[in-house]
Amino acid sequence: MLKELGLITLPPLALLLSNCSAGPALPPEQGYGPHPVLPVAQKQTIPVMKIAPAVGWADGQTPDAAPGFVATALVRGLDHPRWLYMLPNGDVLIAETNAPPKPEDGKGIRGWFQKIIMGRAGATVPTANRITLVRDANNDGMLEARTTFLSGLNSPFGMALVGDTFYVADSDALLAFPYQAGQTQITAAPHKVADLPAGPINHHWTKNVIVSPDGSKLYVTVGSNSNVGENGMAAEERRAAILEIDRATGASRVFASGLRNPNGMDWQPTSGALWTSVNERDEIGNDLVPDYMTSVKDGGFYGWPYSYYGQTVDARVKPQRPDLVARAIKPDYALGAHTASLGLTFYKADAFPARYRGGAFIGQHGSWNRKPVNGYRVAFVPFAGGMPSGPAEPFLTGFLDAKGQALGRPVGVAVDKFGALLVADDVGNTVWRVAANTPPAAAKAAP
Repeated sequence: MLKELGLITLPPLALLLSNCSAGPALPPEQGYGPHPVLPVAQKQTIPVMKIAPAVGWADGQTPDAAPGFVATALVRGLDHPRWLYMLPNGDVLIAETNAPPKPEDGKGIRGWFQKIIMGRAGATVPTANRITLVRDANNDGMLEARTTFLSGLNSPFGMALVGDTFYVADSDALLAFPYQAGQTQITAAPHKVADLPAGPINHHWTKNVIVSPDGSKLYVTVGSNSNVGENGMAAEERRAAILEIDRATGASRVFASGLRNPNGMDWQPTSGALWTSVNERDEIGNDLVPDYMTSVKDGGFYGWPYSYYGQTVDARVKPQRPDLVARAIKPDYALGAHTASLGLTFYKADAFPARYRGGAFIGQHGSWNRKPVNGYRVAFVPFAGGMPSGPAEPFLTGFLDAKGQALGRPVGVAVDKFGALLVADDVGNTVWRVAANTPPAAAKAAP
C-alpha cells in the first residue's frame, strides 16, 4: 500500500502508470535518420513511464544476432557491467559500475516515481566501483584470466591507454595510473589529472574518455545536471558538454556544448572526425526527442536545453536564449526517441563482411519515457564517405522476452582483437561476443 506524500494521496502505482500516456506513438523508424519526424511537443505533468522489468537471462539463453552472426557469452556473473575497453594485447577491461550517491538528485513526486521505475529496470543496484580484466588470448571461448584490474574507484566509466599511462574517468575526476603491458592488476595510487563536474546532484554521472589521434589531448563527456535545466543553469557549468583536457598539464576547456548527455565517442575512420552518441531530453511525448549521434565540431553548440534537433525551441526552458538557438547545430543522425543510445564504436576491423567496415554500432539501453518501449538492442548504421549512408539495422536483439521483460540491457560496445563485437549488458551481468559465422578469408587477429 502506498502512503500519502504531502497533501497528495497516490493511487496504486500500476494504475497511475497505466494512466500516463502521451497519445499514440509513431512507428519507431520515423525517429531515425538525418531527418527524424518531430511531432508537436506535449508537456507532461506526470511523465509517461513504461519500462521492461529486469529479470535476467536463464541458463543457456543468449541474445539474437543478425543473420550470418552468432552471439556467445565472453564472461558472465559480472556486477552491472557498463563500459568496455580493449588493451593492445587483446585483454578486455570491463567497468562494473553504477551511480554514486546523489543526495540532491531525483527529489519530489516525479523523482520518487522515477526511482521506483529505475529499480524495476535493474538500474539502482549498488556500484561495484571496479574494473575487471578478462583474457581469451587464443580466441577459444575459454578465459585464461579474470582479475580485478582496479578497485576502490568512484563510479568509473570511461577508460583509455596512452603509452604506459592508463586513464579512468571516475564520476568526479579523471585519474591516471602507471601501466605495464600484460599486467592483470594495478595497485599503484592514481594521479588526479583533472576534476570533473560532480557534486550532490550529478544527475548524469557517467564520464567517458577518449584520446586524440596524436595522443596529446583527452576528451571527456559530461552529461547535464537535469532534464532541461530545471535545477538552474548555474548547476550546468561545464556540463552537457565534451571537455578537452591537455594530457601534460591537466588544463581543460569546453570543446563542444549543448549536448544533453553524451556517452559514446569514437573517431570516424574515413573523415577523422570525433563522433558522439547523445541521450536527448524527456517528458514531452513518446516521440520527442530522438537520441542521436553526431560529428562534433570544436566550439559547436547543439541546442540543449534551449532547443533540440537544431532550432526547435523547448518552451519549458525559462528564460529563453534566442542567441544560442540561432547557432544550434542540427545533429547528423537520429537514433530513435528515448532509446538511451549509450555505446558507440566504428567498425575498423576486417572480420565482418566488407559492408560493416567504417559503420557504427550503437548500444541502445532502452526507454522509460515511451509507450511502447524503444531501444533494448544493438543497432548498426552503415557509413560511406564518413557519413551515415542508410537506415539503422537491428544487429543484436532478443533483450526483451514475450512478456516485455528485460533479459538484458546493452550499454557499451567495443571491437575485440579478433574483430568480434563485444557488448556490455548491465542487467544480464554479461559481456556478449558477436562474431561472424564465416569470417572473411583475410580476417586475422591484430598484431
